[in-house]
Formats: sequence, C-alpha cells, structure tokens
Amino acid sequence: MALMTSPLTKSKPCLFLPFTHAKKLGSPPAILLNYGHYNPKFLPLTTNKCKKEKLSSLLDASNKNYSSTKKALQVVADAGNAPLSEAEPRNLGKIFLSDVVVRRRRQVFWGRKWNSSDIVNAGVISAVHFLSLFGPFYFTWPAFWVALGIGIVTGLLGITLSFHRNLSHRSFKLPKWLEYFFAYCGVQALQRDPIFWVSTHRHHHQFCDSERDPHSPTEGFWFSHITWLFDNNYITEKCGGQNNVGDLEKQPFYKFMQNTYFLHPIALGVLLYAVGGFPFLVWGMGVRTALALHITWLINSASHLWGKRAWNTATCLGTIGGLRCLLLEKVGIIITMLLNTQPDMAWNGGRLT
Repeated sequence: MALMTSPLTKSKPCLFLPFTHAKKLGSPPAILLNYGHYNPKFLPLTTNKCKKEKLSSLLDASNKNYSSTKKALQVVADAGNAPLSEAEPRNLGKIFLSDVVVRRRRQVFWGRKWNSSDIVNAGVISAVHFLSLFGPFYFTWPAFWVALGIGIVTGLLGITLSFHRNLSHRSFKLPKWLEYFFAYCGVQALQRDPIFWVSTHRHHHQFCDSERDPHSPTEGFWFSHITWLFDNNYITEKCGGQNNVGDLEKQPFYKFMQNTYFLHPIALGVLLYAVGGFPFLVWGMGVRTALALHITWLINSASHLWGKRAWNTATCLGTIGGLRCLLLEKVGIIITMLLNTQPDMAWNGGRLT
C-alpha cells in the first residue's frame, strides 16, 4: 500500500500502517509485515494507547480467525478516541447484495445542528445537480467537448493524480510548480480544497471500513456515498479533525487554497459563461461536476460494498471488482505510474485505493 512519506502531526493509532500486502484468496489468511516501508520518525507504531503487544496479538488472531481480526481492528481504531455520540452499534442488517452489515444509522438531515460548512456543502452539491438537469436541453457539441476536456484535467490529473496519489499517499515527487498546478486542477473538481480531501482520505485509510472511517459503509450506502459530507462535526468526532496534514498546512499555497476555495470554481464558471454562454456553464460546471462527483463517491461506497474480493485483507470490508475500471481510476493510475519513480508504491499492492 502506498504511504505518505511526509510527517503526520498528532497522529492517532493507525490501522493500515503495519499491514502492507495480502495474499490472494485461497491462501491461508495472513497479514504480512513489511516494516521497511515505514519511517518510525514519522509514523510510530506505538503510542500510549496502541502498544506493539496489541498489534502482535492482533496479527496472531488474523491467522486463526478472520472475523475476530476485524473486531480487533475496530478496538484498535477506537483506542485513543472518544466514544461516538451515536447509539451503540448493533446489527441493522446487510446492505443489498453485499456482505457488509450496517451497524449505525446516522440521522444526517434532522435531529442535529447544522453548521455553516454543512449548509454550504449541501447548497453547492444541490446547485450542481440542479444545473446538470438543464444538460439535455442545452446540449451542443462544443459544450460537450469543453466539459470532457475539463473533466479529464480536473478529474484524472487533479483528483486521481494530485489529490490521491501525490498528496494523500506521496507515491511520487514532482517539482513544486507542477505539484501546485495539478493540485489547482483538483480544486476545480469541486471536491473541496486539498487539505480537506487529503485529510479525509488519510483518515479513510487509517480507519478503513471501521466505524471511524469518515465515509464508512457500516453506516449504510447513502452515508458512505454522499450524506457524510453534510455533517462535518460528526466526521471530526469520528476522526479527530484535520490533524494528519501538517505537511500541507505548512505550505502557504495549500492554506491559500483552503481559505479561498470557492472563489476558484466560481471564477471558472464565470469564464465558461463569458466564452460559451449558458450551454458552457451547464455542461462545464453542472453535468461535468455532477458526473465526476458521483464517480468519486461510488469509489467510496460501491467499491467497498460490491464486487469480487481478490485479496485477503483484514482492514477492508469492501470488495474490488470491475467497478474501478468503469470509474476511470485505472487511467489515472497509469498516468501516475508513468511519472512515478517507484511504481511498486503507486500500484498500492494490487488495490487502487
């Protein structure tokens, strides 16, 4: 699994750190250690809450009972974190055609206080989808090609190559000007600023598919797909806030992007309208953005729920099938590997997460 090489500040117990590779199914269940990939200066394996002895016993359990290992991983995920405010986890049934059991039902839309960030997120996502509804009525070939071009630049180069492989996992290094350029492309994908995106994705790997996962499938399909974005306080409660992106926060460029985030997509929308009128705005900001958002969200939800499990991993409940080929992520991975000086890290041990 690809790992970020930059220091993480105030790191919490991290599930995925000691587990790097997994055997294909059919082999005896085992988790292989590869400490050579980890720099203890940045990612210590021991904290006051997560001892080496606990990890060793967890590894022993994995060879005996896969299901008990998943429970042990949840215990490690909860170590050092306050109990969740939601009701105690319980079996609420499996998700349709999936082996994932729903353990909590977060009431996202009512029974809680919405903060300004929640309202803005919901407003922007609603506006994008509303704008995309005009797509069939304002279709032109120039507008279509503009949307496709912007989608490739913002989605493949901005999100997959920059936000995901370069910034979240530190799979390769780029000259700073090129790193910032690709990151700016990601800003125009309307998936929030780099600091938020990277922090969330690192938390996702840290607490993969446990109840501490920011978009855990154990809280239902729609929570893992979209509604987690509307409850920032709950995500902070689960993960502990943006305490794992010190490498980005110390760079003025990323702080500037965080503080001025919404101005940049607005500027792009104004430019598209000035050049091509309402069709360019509908397709360049509405259809293109809505489609790209759901592609990313399906990776968070569907890719962790349905498909074929090719690898025996104790940290992820989801399965990997043909979904990601359809979701274009492989294209981004190929581009990444062409730039990568260490392709084995970019491939991420067979997973495209």
